[in-house]
Amino acid sequence: MIQNDMTITVDGIESTSLAPGDSLARAVIISLFTWRRANADDIAEGQKMGWFGDVAEPLVANDKIGSRLWLLSREKLVQSTFNRAREYAREALQWLIDDQIAVRVDVSAERYGMDGMALVCTITREDGSNISLRFNDVWEKVRAI
Repeated sequence: MIQNDMTITVDGIESTSLAPGDSLARAVIISLFTWRRANADDIAEGQKMGWFGDVAEPLVANDKIGSRLWLLSREKLVQSTFNRAREYAREALQWLIDDQIAVRVDVSAERYGMDGMALVCTITREDGSNISLRFNDVWEKVRAI
């Protein structure tokens, strides 16, 4: 789970907390840093993780909360890991498009410093406005499990 000391950059402004009105930013944080249950074909080394609410039958088929970023915790920081991080983040944020909160979600995963990973998520709303969120210490959070 996300710790209180995570630094988030929202639209270029760095913060360790969000204002009460930042509901879209909060939704993105919950989607990325709540650990989703592993798929049947994921290599999870005995752990399946998952949000307890996913045990109940969802109102929408295959509706799950969170991301599978935690599956990267034992990986080396190589290009294929960045690619999977981007894929897992996109998967976790797909509901924003499905629920018509956003028309587009762009995600990039990039090296941060010598041994870190950053995720940048840009959400485009129906009115064309964007919110950009940058998480610099993703690798530290993923490796903490």
